[in-house]
Amino acid sequence: MRQILILFALLSPMAAQAQDWTFSITPYLWLPNVNGTLKYEPQPGGGAPAVDTGPNNYLENLSMALMLSGEARKGRWAVISDLIYLRFNSEKSNVHSIDFGGSTINTSADAGTKSELKGVEWTIAGSYTALQSPRWTLEALGGARYFRIDAQSDWQLTTTVNGPGGGQAFPAGGGVSRRTELWDGIVGVRGRVKWGDGRWFSPYYLDVGTGSSELTWQTLFGIGYGFKWGDIVLAYRTLFYDQSDDKLLQDFRFSGTTLGATFRF
Repeated sequence: MRQILILFALLSPMAAQAQDWTFSITPYLWLPNVNGTLKYEPQPGGGAPAVDTGPNNYLENLSMALMLSGEARKGRWAVISDLIYLRFNSEKSNVHSIDFGGSTINTSADAGTKSELKGVEWTIAGSYTALQSPRWTLEALGGARYFRIDAQSDWQLTTTVNGPGGGQAFPAGGGVSRRTELWDGIVGVRGRVKWGDGRWFSPYYLDVGTGSSELTWQTLFGIGYGFKWGDIVLAYRTLFYDQSDDKLLQDFRFSGTTLGATFRF
């Protein structure tokens, strides 16, 4: 009996500290439109194609999606994480130019190019509630974002495109693929604004970063409703990437509506 009392005395402070933490998990659905340019490496025979993709209709080519975010909070401090997997098949695309070793040839001969995209995005960050009132909050955050994307384009042109040098020719039909993995540091803000004294509120999020990318940023603005167990949020979200001229992603963005439910425990 004495040993049990000693063990209880030792564990009680640990349990009290654990109770200071709160946790939440948010499964959600994001339906992004894809818009940007995929820049591939030179192909046999010469020529590196630049392929525009999108905009495409929501859900038209989305074949798989997995999205989950979570938070661990203690007082004003929090650790947040977000994980996304997306796969798009047969995205309507267009070969708009071909780079022959520094000489770029624009073309309007595209007759039906399609692209496939598979991507994994993971954001991990720490945040601190810098400003707080009954009506609104503002948190400063900093962390990192990882993004891996596999891109494949199958092009069909009406004619072969010849380069300025002898023997340079880009075929009328073919396929190409490329993978990139990016690590970027990010800083940003997030929070929410309450609508009066009720349960309605508007969440907001903004980050910007660089590293493997020339520039990446992400925004989210929406409307939510609070319950005893958590929240339901409908929002519009954009994730943007831009790499240097010889890299895969050029002015590339995923934009669309997201709907999620947050469970707190």
